[in-house]
Amino acid sequence: MMQEAITASETKSVEIKAIGNGQEVAEAFDEFMSAFDAFKQANDERLEKIEKRVAPDVLTVEKVDRINRSLEEQKQALDQMLLKQARPSLGSSPGRAGSVASLEHKNAFETYVRRGDEQALRGIEQKAHSYGSGPDGGYLVPAEIETEIGRRLAGLSPIRSMASVRQVSGAVLKKPFSISGPAVGWVGETDARPQTASGVLAELQFPTMELYAMPAATASLLDDAAVDVEQWISAEVETAFAEQESAAFISGDGVNKPRGFLDYATVAEENWQWGRLGHLATGVAGGLPAEDASDVLIELIYSLKAGYRQNANWVMNRKSQAALRKLKDRDGNYLWQPPASVGQKASLMGFGLVEAEDMPDMAADASAIAFGDFSRGYLVVDRTGVRVLRDPYSAKPYVLFYTTKRVGGGIQDFDAIKLLKFAA
Repeated sequence: MMQEAITASETKSVEIKAIGNGQEVAEAFDEFMSAFDAFKQANDERLEKIEKRVAPDVLTVEKVDRINRSLEEQKQALDQMLLKQARPSLGSSPGRAGSVASLEHKNAFETYVRRGDEQALRGIEQKAHSYGSGPDGGYLVPAEIETEIGRRLAGLSPIRSMASVRQVSGAVLKKPFSISGPAVGWVGETDARPQTASGVLAELQFPTMELYAMPAATASLLDDAAVDVEQWISAEVETAFAEQESAAFISGDGVNKPRGFLDYATVAEENWQWGRLGHLATGVAGGLPAEDASDVLIELIYSLKAGYRQNANWVMNRKSQAALRKLKDRDGNYLWQPPASVGQKASLMGFGLVEAEDMPDMAADASAIAFGDFSRGYLVVDRTGVRVLRDPYSAKPYVLFYTTKRVGGGIQDFDAIKLLKFAA
């Protein structure tokens, strides 16, 4: 029976339905767990041969790699089914219609998107003293669409899902932080109290940059009354926004985009100072130590202060995750564990693991693994308002919808994130 499960996990591909129901999600999760059981059996066979000083045969190694890849594909398919299942309808319904003004905005926006009639929408934004202009910058989408895009981005963008998110109405968020607190000390009841030094404050700045997507629609799609154009726009732009955000939050250089946490200078953990991220070296260029590889992971965990470890997560790409999935501790337990239930994260050594494809691969001098409390360490800044500009001229016969939002990001606490550098 187990051999049949292994064969099935090597060849099975998970079909992602448009919207997975509860039974489909449960079946996909069961398949994922069966694949993990098959992976453990095949990897145990490989490790047993290594322990006996016998090189594992090529077929065993290839089997482990195939099942590992299948496990990744099934996990990604399961995540996509959960995201699609969680998407609510943006159409008007009892209890969601909101205020009269909100409904008026939704109707005016739909008229603009379908037919290009901007008169009603322009009147609404003039009454609201909007800071944008229709002909130049587009029109603000209804609040329901903006909320839905932001909520879906939190599910699609790995760093946003963990980071603190702040909404601002201006172009830059300025956040003060204390470099050094006031001098303090113990004194006796009748001792003199010398004057203490004042705390020193500095300022972090998080400018917001413009992020855009430009989905295209045909005239027949816009004329079809059964098509929810608001849902269509949010679905079209969310993936494009999430992909660009994810890359910028990790490695962006801060020029016309957020600054990623890997763009900041790093320093060996024993020499850590504010303004730099601390890192630990694996001791092997481009890889983990051949023996006791888990020791460097333990050291990375405990390089983080206790207050940050309570909410810490691992961040790495799927190739790094596949490599760590093969590791065991000295008691023979796998360090990587699958999610306990549908919708939860996989874990590594008891801490949640977040997969981010934009993290670098395990290579010489690469910081391929991050560990920390990203809610305290990284700040995402969203400027309120998502804008849509309808363009029926540039790509006739298609209608383009130039959709923009402004977002920034950067490190707000340099002590909350640590990196594992694959260096000697």
